[in-house]
Amino acid sequence: LGLLVEIAHTRVELNNITYSAGVSACEKGGQWSKALGILAVMMHARLELETITCNAAISACEKGEQWEKALGLLAVMACARVELST
Repeated sequence: LGLLVEIAHTRVELNNITYSAGVSACEKGGQWSKALGILAVMMHARLELETITCNAAISACEKGEQWEKALGLLAVMACARVELST
C-alpha cells in the first residue's frame, strides 16, 4: 500500500493493473486489511472493480479468517455488477 502511495506521487498512472498487483501481493502476504484498503482506494478513484482483483481480496480475507469481510465484498461485487467467477 505504501508503494502505491509513493507511485501516486510520480507520473506513473495507477490503473486496475497496478491496483490488482497490490491486492494480489497483500493476499499472498496475508494482509487482508491492506487488500481491502486498496479496493477502497480503487472505488474512490472510480476505477472499475474486476473479478480477479476482488477474488484476490476475498482470498486474503479467507486467509485472515475474515469471512464476514469476504461476504461483504461479495455484496459489493453484486452491487457493482462485477462478474462472479464460478
